Amino acid sequence: MRRTTDLPAPKVQKSDEEWRAQLSPAEYEVLRQAGTERAFTGEYTANHRTGVYRCRACGSELFRSDHKFDSHCGWPSFFTPLAGDNVIEREDRGWGMKRVEVLCANCHSHLGHVFEGEGYGTPTDLRYCINSISLTFEEEPSEN
Repeated sequence: MRRTTDLPAPKVQKSDEEWRAQLSPAEYEVLRQAGTERAFTGEYTANHRTGVYRCRACGSELFRSDHKFDSHCGWPSFFTPLAGDNVIEREDRGWGMKRVEVLCANCHSHLGHVFEGEGYGTPTDLRYCINSISLTFEEEPSEN
């Protein structure tokens, strides 16, 4: 994870028109305009399958299911990203509060926010609160 105020150039660069053509209006609003989906409406909030969560915009691997936990906040929660360099954290002072925004390092799409010190008892004491609509899920094959 990289916490920054100055973003490096994204590896995936597309025009606004290209993003709009690729993403649904709801995906575009969250991923490209830093919107938020309504709590308890996302497809991965209660997902307990084993696999990898990827950025819906560019496919970059972001989180693993074994780092996901039930925070009961209404969005998928993870206690650490898959690989620290796959997400960027930056200060967000929108909506009259100070938070830390989480972005995909590959394409700079908005994923959600990270919160610290909430007492969930996770190994990192962090809660990456991520919009389901920002993610896709790749299930690992089950071993039989």
